[in-house]
Amino acid sequence: MNQAFKITALALATLAAGSSHAQEVVKIGHVGPTSGAIAHLGKDNELGARLAIQELNAKGVVIGGKKVRLELLGEDDAGDPKQGTQAAQKLVDSKVNGVVGHLNSGTSIPASKVYADAGIPQISPSSTNPKFTRNGYKTTFRVVADDVHLGGTLGRYAAKDLKGQAIAIVDDRTAYGQGVADEFEKGAKAAGGKIVGREFTNDKATDFSAILTSLKAKKPDVVFFGGMDAVAGPMLRQMKALGLNVKLVGGDGICTAELPKLAAGTMDDGQVFCAEAGGVDGAQKQAMEDFKARFKASTKLDVQVYAPYSYDAVGVLVAAMVKAGSADPAKYLPVLAKTEGYKGVTGNISFDAKGDIRNGALTLYTYKGGSRESLAVVR
Repeated sequence: MNQAFKITALALATLAAGSSHAQEVVKIGHVGPTSGAIAHLGKDNELGARLAIQELNAKGVVIGGKKVRLELLGEDDAGDPKQGTQAAQKLVDSKVNGVVGHLNSGTSIPASKVYADAGIPQISPSSTNPKFTRNGYKTTFRVVADDVHLGGTLGRYAAKDLKGQAIAIVDDRTAYGQGVADEFEKGAKAAGGKIVGREFTNDKATDFSAILTSLKAKKPDVVFFGGMDAVAGPMLRQMKALGLNVKLVGGDGICTAELPKLAAGTMDDGQVFCAEAGGVDGAQKQAMEDFKARFKASTKLDVQVYAPYSYDAVGVLVAAMVKAGSADPAKYLPVLAKTEGYKGVTGNISFDAKGDIRNGALTLYTYKGGSRESLAVVR
């Protein structure tokens, strides 16, 4: 054997030895609207997931006796159902081991079939439409309460606590906006509230003069909006311009740190009331504050809404893989479905038979001085 051959053989042997000890990569997908009008919310969700990946890799994750490296594959669905299914298929083709997302119910619902057909677990950190977990897919989960709880609670709150005598409803006709508005209407009526008008817009609209003028004639004292903050902000500006001085109530889509900026200084203190489909109380508050501090240190940004839920969704997926001893979706999915009492920054996480979180919390908020203030945590 000549010297050159010896060197080549040694190099090949070294490479082979190295490859046998190569770290396994576990791929987790994230999908949200990281472009478009609500990109600030999609990026918030993605950054929460990335922080979880970063921290877990720093601690070291061992699955089935092997140390693994977690990798996040981010996709943009722009809040569009068609783009959402395309993003889902791209992740399936990339052979991800699990998915965190999507943000919007309107994209999560059609995408859930893509993941179900591929047998890949999907945990949404923010989709609240009840239909999301009611298609019978074993791969579909969420870590927030649904709109039956959220919309119904807001409806009762508007009728009883805000003493709404004449309540108007506007929704953006998306799966999320219309769904939460429907549940709000049921809750308000059940609590004795009178619905004096219902109008609709779309999630790209900027001019609401016609529907607001129509509602003003009906003299409401409370207006509920089912939609996102990118639409609610301009709507608040136009309400002010029209002299429609009412309380605005909305779901988690408007309940963001960005809303006062989008309203451009037209929000009065105590005018807007909203609910986030999640919340912590008691000793759990410190864990959430610690998360927000780590998030700010890592991203230089404040949490918008659901970054902590994306963070926990990653944690729940990885915990199930570790417990199952495998990142193979077919092997860890049954363990994921039986998740009980996972201790996250958002509280203890357990799933029911549909994949919904058990005993999901809501947090009611208002705004004062341009900042969101918590009113109560409701379960």
